[in-house]
This record gives sequence, structure tokens and C-alpha cells, in this order.
Amino acid sequence: MHLIRGTHNLHRAQYGCVATIGNFDGVHLGHRKILDRVREQARALGVASTVMLFEPQPQEFFAPEQAPARLMSLRDKLRTLAHLGVDQVFCARFDNAFRCQSAEDFVRNLLVDGLGVRHLVIGDDFRFGSGREGDFAYLQQAGRRHGFSVEDTPTCEAAGARVSSTRVRDALARGDLAETEALLGRPYGISGRVHHGDHIGRTLGVPTANLPLRRLRVPITGVFAVTVNGAGLTDHAAVANMGSRPSVNGRDWRLEVHLLDYQGDLYGRHLEVALRHHLRPEKKFDGLDALRDAIHNDIDNARHWFAREGTTL
Repeated sequence: MHLIRGTHNLHRAQYGCVATIGNFDGVHLGHRKILDRVREQARALGVASTVMLFEPQPQEFFAPEQAPARLMSLRDKLRTLAHLGVDQVFCARFDNAFRCQSAEDFVRNLLVDGLGVRHLVIGDDFRFGSGREGDFAYLQQAGRRHGFSVEDTPTCEAAGARVSSTRVRDALARGDLAETEALLGRPYGISGRVHHGDHIGRTLGVPTANLPLRRLRVPITGVFAVTVNGAGLTDHAAVANMGSRPSVNGRDWRLEVHLLDYQGDLYGRHLEVALRHHLRPEKKFDGLDALRDAIHNDIDNARHWFAREGTTL
């Protein structure tokens, strides 16, 4: 998959495509329905399937403190889009200049002159341009002027309700990983590169692989049974804590993963961690002895859960 970062990197080599536009946070089943249509139309026209997305996401630009928690990092989003067969992603920087452009400038500069869009597939709630003046009807009119066609996609529903990133966040906030997986079409996962931590886990006899989440603040905390891929591992059973580690006065948000029955050096390696079962909320314990006891209890509970699921440890 080819990545185009910023409007200044739009070149004629990428010209001509079937495109869709949005945040695609989580890349849930509703998003996948749109992507299926984009790929289908791109094959029919013999052009590249293209996703246009924004960084930061618009809500993060307008109200960073009130913006919803991200479901995935940009890296994970790009990896997922590549896995789903998208040919190219155009990542536009959402800044003051970008948000001030009119709907007509957006269409002409990006869709027509920038990407050479021949067909556009959008969700049923897409709005764009300064003051959100652009919508589906506007795009249809613009398409007739500039020579591209437009279609919207009907709402994707699951269990009688619309599939959305908000619904996925709500399911995660409740610790409902079964509903989350049903909405995403896959287990919810986070990836990252293993960094050196405080080595407290090693002191307690339960070494962990520490994945700093930096700006990513997912809408879920707690202790989970997880599976790990990467660095030669395939669905390796593990226990993970997601959160700020209040028992050791932690300040940064991170994912700490203890791999069951594993010995090896994972520093600097990239891991993909899939949350499979919620064991308990994150809590503050009184001292390291109490924390050690809780961690060993978490490990026992995770082993029991994996055994019930038929996972070979």
C-alpha cells in the first residue's frame, strides 16, 4: 500500500482513483462495507482504491480535551487498511488552513486536481468544508461539474443498531469485548514497540513487555487475557494491564504484557496485542506484596480462561 503524507506530496503518479473519505477510526464493519465497495469500483475502472483520512482527526483539532479516545493509532489504522487491500492512503494534515478551505476548494484542490477522483464512495453522514457546507448532495453537483460520480453507502447495522466508532468506544468502556469484536469483525487490538519500563514486573517475578501508548488514549482500562503476535510469536497467551499503573504511582499511559511460559528478549520488537477477555478493572494496591498477589491471581484466572477456550499454552 502506498502512503501519501500531505497535499504537497500529491503527484500525477497517484492521479486517477476511486476514493472514500473519513477518519476510519477502528476500521469497523461499517467502514469495511465502504472499503469493499471502493475496491470493487476501483477494479471495475482499473484504478487505485484510495482512502483519504485526516491527521489529527478533526475533533482532536477543534477540541483536543473533549475529543473522543482513539480506537487505534495511525500506524495500526494504516496496517489494517493495507491488510484489507487498499491500494493507497492519502493522509491530509488537518490544520487551520485545511479547515478554512471552502467545500469547492476541497473538491477542486484535493479530489479533482490532487487525486483525480473518478468515483467517490462516502458514508451517509459525511460533511466537509468550512462550516460543514459540503454534503452528499453538494458532491453530486460537484461531480457533474468535474466529471466524477458519487455514491453513498447505507447504514451498516448490527443487533438492530448502527455500527459506529462511538458504539465501539461504548462497548470498550463497558469492558464488553464480545460486542467490540462483533462490531469490528476482529478482536480489539493495539500494537507498539517494546520499550524499557521501570522493571517493577521483573522485580515481582512477572517480567512485562512495555508498550508506551504516547498520544493514544483508548477508552478502556483494566487487566485482560490477551494474545500476542510479532517477534516470532503467533497468538501467544498473555496477561496485560492497560492503564496508568496507580499502584506504582505511574504517570504515563501504557500497555504492560506478561507472556505466559515465555523467556526471551523483546526489547525493540514490534508486538500486536489482541484483547480477548476482561479479567478485572485496574486498581491501586497497598504495596508491592499486594500487587504481586493480585498479578499472580490474574495469571491464574487468565490460564483458566484460555483453558476453557481450548487455547494451548
